[in-house]
Amino acid sequence: MKLWLTSDNVDWDTGRYHYAAEQMLLTLFPNERPEYPDAPIPASLGEEKNAVIFTLHRGKTLTNMSALVFRQNGWYNGVVRFPSEELDKTPEEVYHTVQRAVKQAFYKAGSALLGHDLPWGSLTGVRPTKLPTRALWNGASPKEAKKELEKTYHVSPLRAQLAVDCAGESVKAKESLRPDEVSLYIGIPFCPSRCVYCSFISAAVGQCLSLVGPFVEGLCQEIKTVGVLLRETGRSVRTVYIGGGTPTTLSAEELDRVLSALEEHISLDRCTEFTVEAGRPDTITPEKLAVLSRHGVGRVSVNPQSMDNGVLERMGRPHTGTDIRRAYAQVREAGGFAVNMDLIAGLPGDTPEGFAKSLREVMALEPENITVHTLALKKGAKLMESPDELPSDAAVEKMLDDAWASLRSAGYAPYYLYRQKYMSGSFENVGWTKPGYASLYNIAMMEELHTILALGGGGVTKLVEAVTGKIERLANPKYPQEYLRDIDKLRKEKAALSEFLTQTK
Repeated sequence: MKLWLTSDNVDWDTGRYHYAAEQMLLTLFPNERPEYPDAPIPASLGEEKNAVIFTLHRGKTLTNMSALVFRQNGWYNGVVRFPSEELDKTPEEVYHTVQRAVKQAFYKAGSALLGHDLPWGSLTGVRPTKLPTRALWNGASPKEAKKELEKTYHVSPLRAQLAVDCAGESVKAKESLRPDEVSLYIGIPFCPSRCVYCSFISAAVGQCLSLVGPFVEGLCQEIKTVGVLLRETGRSVRTVYIGGGTPTTLSAEELDRVLSALEEHISLDRCTEFTVEAGRPDTITPEKLAVLSRHGVGRVSVNPQSMDNGVLERMGRPHTGTDIRRAYAQVREAGGFAVNMDLIAGLPGDTPEGFAKSLREVMALEPENITVHTLALKKGAKLMESPDELPSDAAVEKMLDDAWASLRSAGYAPYYLYRQKYMSGSFENVGWTKPGYASLYNIAMMEELHTILALGGGGVTKLVEAVTGKIERLANPKYPQEYLRDIDKLRKEKAALSEFLTQTK
């Protein structure tokens, strides 16, 4: 799609707003890609069938941002107005005002040509709860926060309520965190095999068994370095989350070594939540659960994604619904664990009826948390090779809407949500919880409420300045080979965080 950004009386850096236009393009017309023609806008626009012309016009009191969108089925001009004095503020404030206007004007025109609104309206970010969280934190009522999402950003009432509910949990989480606390994420980049929808960087353990032992050794050394860092800066650990990959791909002995290093080098006296993604039922054994229990892990995942054997087979997961129930029973027999279970709406071969059946089977097990994901088609996933096999957006919407009704009626409440690029129907992932079991780590990580130090493969450290909210990210290497190659460099980088943690305490 051709994109022209222009103005008739304002000198504005159009290139700075390409990203905003492209994000809305991806949301409205996901199969289109942006083009920025060198040629000027044609004098005659009658032949244009796939283009957008953005125009900024400043009036005496109001400024207009218009998005004139041309498609095969016609054209429409979306207009957004804001006070002209907004253009006299700081460059950063002007940027936020104009980029929001670019998105909203494009959304008005694009949705009119599509003939329907999108579930999240003109919101394109991965964290739609940030807006209502900020509103609640600044004293707005839930009703006022919901109204802003609906009226200003055209979010559907159903999803506006979902966002406000999750924002309420975010405010509670923020109030519970202390300035000297951080969280830890530990990435284990190994899986027994790779699912067709997966784009996470994880190595099939059968193909790189020789790397597991050295990786565990390197991880223990990184843990030791972070332990020194935390003691020197007076920081305490509030939550620990071990993810992947599939952490329980490691043997019981290897898990014990990692968790023993964590206990030896890092004080967990103030840790209130310790999660390990057991995930795949084919990696869960009584021996591994005993190790987790002995080291104080209180929350695990048993992730079916579907309970339908046919759907599981098409995903490339070498287990059945029966295996999931067996693994879940082992976790309950071990005792002391809160359990999260994941389901994915939109998997190949699934239907609204089949998804509802999977959800009923999972709910019958009564896990403390159920996370309902929407399938995201990501680069690097095998599923990208055959996307035509997927359920329609309408079918996925029914899966999600029916799931929400069922979960709410069973006493679960939404507590965190996020979106991803290339999701079916531009929907979302939502974590649901029984009362008292919301995962603080999930909220803090998604809403970026405090600093999270990432260790291991593929983890991303988020350094959050409490006062300004500014975030700096530092990524660990994704592949085990790269992690081992760079382990000395990583340890030096972690040690160098001392200045930041001391200054922002």
